[in-house]
Amino acid sequence: MKSPYANLPDRAYWRTGVAARTPLDPGDIYTPKFPIAPSNRILTAGSCFAQHVGRALRGAGFGVIDTEPVPDILDDEVAQRFGYRLYSARYGNIYTIRQLRQLLAEVDGTFTPALPVWERDGRFHDALRPNVEPDGLPAPDDVTRHRAAHLDCVRAAVEACDLVVFTFGLTEAWEHRATGTVYPTAPGTIAGDYDPEVFAFRNYGYEAVRDDFLAVRERMRAANPEVRFLVTVSPVPLTATASGRHVEVATAHSKAILRAVCGTLEAELDDVDYFPSYEIITSPSTRGMFYDTNLRSVTAAGVATAMGAFLRAHGQSPDLPPRRVRLSSNRSPITAASARDVVCEDVLLEAFAR
Repeated sequence: MKSPYANLPDRAYWRTGVAARTPLDPGDIYTPKFPIAPSNRILTAGSCFAQHVGRALRGAGFGVIDTEPVPDILDDEVAQRFGYRLYSARYGNIYTIRQLRQLLAEVDGTFTPALPVWERDGRFHDALRPNVEPDGLPAPDDVTRHRAAHLDCVRAAVEACDLVVFTFGLTEAWEHRATGTVYPTAPGTIAGDYDPEVFAFRNYGYEAVRDDFLAVRERMRAANPEVRFLVTVSPVPLTATASGRHVEVATAHSKAILRAVCGTLEAELDDVDYFPSYEIITSPSTRGMFYDTNLRSVTAAGVATAMGAFLRAHGQSPDLPPRRVRLSSNRSPITAASARDVVCEDVLLEAFAR
């Protein structure tokens, strides 16, 4: 009697596809839906794990867009502390797809965030990216000016890209009750003050996450109908949860929703591919070796293994020299706002003054 399982490849069986693998071998886990080449103009965004993805792509010679570059005199440690060289613009971690949808609406002028400036110890922070100025700015007007210049840079990245790489991180977020403005961190954590009458905890479900991505896709395709998307799920667990669940249960809930959305998008849309970095890092075959001693941070070996699998699948080597893609496009020229240069100068002066 014939079995439908008789002639399947090794990767279809747990024993040969997982149990027999060595920890550093991701196996035949990824088959690209479409090719990605160094000539692609790539916009990167997402959760903290997306920083590793962008860094690996740049290091392998891929054309990762940087429309908000810092002068080369700053070393990587200082630059990253101020949110530079992490993503295609200086927006910091974008933990939820709702946050990216909101950012694009703000760029278009169809959305104005509520309470965009938060204060702490006499210094002022951009509530939509509170980490990019770790010590804050001297006055609220400085935050407003910096943000206007930043939005010009985001617009430039959107108009230039032909591939979006987005890492889904969380389903949990904090919103302004009256307007739905979503923030990347809880008020009072980095700056601002928490008022339960003003802010509400949200935990987005499957339909909300999927709808938000489809709205982002529609907006990106308006700028370039040929744009494609590579989505991933961050393997980094939640730091904390306000859901009332145990943090491990809350993490499993969040990641399950995000992975299910990615699976649906990849299956239904020709322009969306899924890269299984989540599965590579969390696989039982690794025996947990891809997590640091805090059981949360992904080790350098884990990042190298995941990105090595990606690069090999696309016929690339991780040892190619990095390429810098800034303010130009094959389709149309892009001019950075002059205010942005002033903003960069302000940041440098403050950084060195301290």
